[in-house]
Amino acid sequence: MQQYSEKQLIEGCRENQRHFQEILYKQYFPKMMAMCMHHTNGNHADAMEMLNAGFLKVFQKIGSFEFKGSFEGWIRRIVYHAIVDHYKQNSKHSHFLVLEEKDDKVESSGLQNCFVEDLMQLLDYLPPTTQKVFKLYALEGFSHKEIGEKLNMSDGTSKWHLSTAREKLKKLLDEQYFLKVK
Repeated sequence: MQQYSEKQLIEGCRENQRHFQEILYKQYFPKMMAMCMHHTNGNHADAMEMLNAGFLKVFQKIGSFEFKGSFEGWIRRIVYHAIVDHYKQNSKHSHFLVLEEKDDKVESSGLQNCFVEDLMQLLDYLPPTTQKVFKLYALEGFSHKEIGEKLNMSDGTSKWHLSTAREKLKKLLDEQYFLKVK
C-alpha cells in the first residue's frame, strides 16, 4: 500500500478523490471514534453517527484548511462540533460531557438543572491550566498521557488538575443553583 504525505492526502480530498478520502478516514478514525465514544458514554451507534457527520464536514471544509497548525487538531475541532450539533439536535440529552464513568453519582440539584452553556461559562472561573486540562480531557477526549505531553506535565498532574476542575465546577454549580432558587 502506497504511503501519502499529509499534504498529498489533503490535496486528494480537495479534489474529491474517494481513494484519498478513504485513506484519511481510516487514518484518523481510531482517535476521532475514541473521542465520540467518550462523549456518548460508550454508545457505539451515536458515536458512529457523530463521527460520520464530523467526517462529512471535514470533507466539505477541507478546502479551508490553511496548513497552519495541526491537521489532526483541525479535524478534532470539526468532529467535536459535530458532537455538539448532535446533542443540540437531540435535545433529549441534557448534557454531552462524560466526565468519567467511575465518577460517583452526585445528588446535587444544581448538576441536574445545568445546561451545557452554564458549564462552559463556569469554566472561566477555573485557573488557566486546570481549565486547559478539563477542556482537553472532557471536551476533546484526550487521555491524561496526551494532555501531559501537550502541556509538559506528568499524567498524575493532569489527573490532579481534572479532579480539581471537577471539585470547583461542582461547587460553582451548586452555588449557581442555590442562587437561582432564592
